[in-house]
Amino acid sequence: MSDKNENTENQEEGKVITLSGMYENYFLDYASYVILERAVPTINDGLKPVQRRILHSMKVMDDGRFHKVANIIGQTMQYHPHGDAAIGAALVNLGQKDLLIDCQGNWGDIRTGDGAAASRYIEARLTKFANEILFNPQTTEWQLSYDGRKNEPVTLPVKFPLLLAQGVEGIAVGLSTKVMPHNFIEIIKAAINHLRGKSFKLVPDFQTGGLVDVTDYKRGARGGKIRVRALLEEVDKKTLAIRELPYGVTTTSLIDSIVKANEKGKIKIKKVTDNTAKDVEILVELAPGVSPQVTMDALFAFTNCEVSISPNACVIQDDKPLFSNVNDILRFCTDQTKELLRLELKIKEAELLEKWHFASLEKIFIEKRIYRDIEEAETWEQVLSVIREGLDKYVRTPSSPKKRGDKRIALLRDITEEDIIKLTEIKIKRISKYNSFKADEKIAQLEEELKEVRHHLDNLTDYAVAYFENLLKKYGKGRERRTKITEFDTINRTSVVAKNAKLYVNFKEGFIGTGLKKDEFVCDCSDIDDIVTFRKDGTYSVVKITDKVFVGKNIIHAAVWKKGDERTTYNAIYLDGKTGKSFAKRFNVPACTRDRIYNISKGTPRSKLLYFSANPNGEAEVVDIQLTQNSTARKKQWEFDFKELAIKGRTSMGNVITKYPVRKVTLQSAGKSTLGAMKIWMDETSGRLNTEGRGKLLGAFDTGNHILTIYKDGSYEMTDYELTRKFEVKDIVAISKFEGDTVISAVHYEGSKGWTMVKRFNIATFKTDQRFSFISEDSKSKLLFASLDETPIIKYNMKVGSQKIEGELNLKEFIDIKGWKAMGNKFSDQRLTGIQQIQAPQALKPGDTIDFDIDSGQGELF
Repeated sequence: MSDKNENTENQEEGKVITLSGMYENYFLDYASYVILERAVPTINDGLKPVQRRILHSMKVMDDGRFHKVANIIGQTMQYHPHGDAAIGAALVNLGQKDLLIDCQGNWGDIRTGDGAAASRYIEARLTKFANEILFNPQTTEWQLSYDGRKNEPVTLPVKFPLLLAQGVEGIAVGLSTKVMPHNFIEIIKAAINHLRGKSFKLVPDFQTGGLVDVTDYKRGARGGKIRVRALLEEVDKKTLAIRELPYGVTTTSLIDSIVKANEKGKIKIKKVTDNTAKDVEILVELAPGVSPQVTMDALFAFTNCEVSISPNACVIQDDKPLFSNVNDILRFCTDQTKELLRLELKIKEAELLEKWHFASLEKIFIEKRIYRDIEEAETWEQVLSVIREGLDKYVRTPSSPKKRGDKRIALLRDITEEDIIKLTEIKIKRISKYNSFKADEKIAQLEEELKEVRHHLDNLTDYAVAYFENLLKKYGKGRERRTKITEFDTINRTSVVAKNAKLYVNFKEGFIGTGLKKDEFVCDCSDIDDIVTFRKDGTYSVVKITDKVFVGKNIIHAAVWKKGDERTTYNAIYLDGKTGKSFAKRFNVPACTRDRIYNISKGTPRSKLLYFSANPNGEAEVVDIQLTQNSTARKKQWEFDFKELAIKGRTSMGNVITKYPVRKVTLQSAGKSTLGAMKIWMDETSGRLNTEGRGKLLGAFDTGNHILTIYKDGSYEMTDYELTRKFEVKDIVAISKFEGDTVISAVHYEGSKGWTMVKRFNIATFKTDQRFSFISEDSKSKLLFASLDETPIIKYNMKVGSQKIEGELNLKEFIDIKGWKAMGNKFSDQRLTGIQQIQAPQALKPGDTIDFDIDSGQGELF
């Protein structure tokens, strides 16, 4: 009814309020409120309003003991105009960051995603760190709470880059913020570097550990990106273990993503077991015959084992949203800390001056017995006047003129009526027991403290540095970096996805797909693969695999197509329908547009393929060409070698091989690769093979070549050189291309006999992807040294009794090549304490042993 009356009055006054205008104003008010008062933190203290009110309430309640969280929520509701649920959730979030709040009870687990217990069951209090950096009523700007009953801080006077330590995430109207948490110790060191004018670098650090790639972090500014991975370990050939989680991922969500990827056929696993207790442990059992390395890459590619996070450092500064970066935020917070320390020193200086001022007045008032002069005063005004006149005889204020030979004590300010009143309040007991010597000591102490404060003010930067160093000393223990900084390789999803589908082809009718089970099987593939098909009419195309798709009749070749593949080479002979000439060409297809039809020939009518082959490593075969019987050519049959042709682009016309009609082309003999051997490196950080020159060069590989790897457990393994393969670098002793005459030289400790043995052997087992141990199975046996060099020379150390023995040994001269199962020759009956490969030879003769004289500590040959 009242609204109707108001509208009537507005109309009577000629004012019309439109709905669109109302909504426009309301929306702006709402958006501003959410941005400033709900979702985005203030740069000054790094806190959202609800967090600030929680901490202020906890300070009001603070008595050093734990308080029920329900009580804290109730206290906070005096300042926060929202429900208890929002306050409780924000309080639990603060507590789980393990920085400002000491928690007692079940506060949930950020690793598993378990929630906290009800607020009536859990307790909290401020940490010592929070009490030291957050509060100072004298430097706090205050405002009335929402209902006007209480005072609350506008911002807390935080003397630390709290926003960077805790991180924050929030969604407002029209913008969002996401600041990553950073390492406590690194923040302090960066702040010190800034104060000293040095450069610094900050990268995220997460409570859950894991690995992080900060290549595109861009200092946390909008547009940057980080990639975070779980820490995966290979327990054995059948089991993978997840030990640490990516930021923002729980064990539950991670397991769900693994199960979904398995259900979709992206990965092949047998079982997932969550053994998380004190530490995270998720065991992934692999399906039989599945490579652990490929599965690890697939987990990164298709599950939450790797997540990408886009930071967006948006903060409130001067009541406006500001898009910043972590470096600028740290500079602002460090400079603010320095300014707050200056204000505190100024306040302390003023307090010391006041104490010194009154102590000086008190000393004169008592020692000069001015209190006796007020006995004859009849009124309060006379008492004050007598005291002032008595003090003027012994002190000089800034407003009183200085006289020649004036020996009065100089005060730093004028004497006020309040000073005199405080003197009258001194008790007779204190006057009667007044100790002049102790009074002088107190004044001297105040002057010394004042001198120290002024020194700090004059050297404020050094004082701020010392403040941060003290924080590091007091609270830095146990806050070392948990997340390892590294660089991730880009994983080709099509290379690591499990072969979860089968490709079938109806060559005559022109259909391909995974659902054509009655037609001819071609190969295993995945449901995200692209398929290339070549047809008899000289055309080809690339399509996305589906259950069934028509690509064109008379298919002669279908296979999985890999983008960027420049080694797979297609050899073709085609008939040009316009000229009747036959052309030969070699080409590859590293890139193309999906579903577009391309021509191998010139594309003229009646053109067709006479011969076609696909060669994964650029092989060039020899074919037999026969012309028709009625052709007028003198030579109607000859051999043609494709290696005579250069590999060109797919649009090249090719070379003319004959102008006469061709009866048929048949394969005469398979050829070798014309691309030459492919140089392969192993990245010594990730263990991944590559052709870009990153890491250790393993060699130049051609068809039939293998990689030989020697492991720390005393085994070796032969593997292929697929670029999808990944090695555990920490387990490798030596790795290289396998040559037919490669010799492994090894020094090992034989546990059953207690001897140090030397052996050299050739590889006699050529089975790939299987480890063969060349030391005994005794639990004490251990590989001490291994090398693939032709003439390895080692420098060794051992301890015999209290004597340390050093020497050098040429392994090639010490022992001949024997079988891989042979134990080798005895080198010593002691275990070596250190081995290092060197170059300069200083060797023993084959068959020599060492006899040690314990007294002299020297070895002798015999």
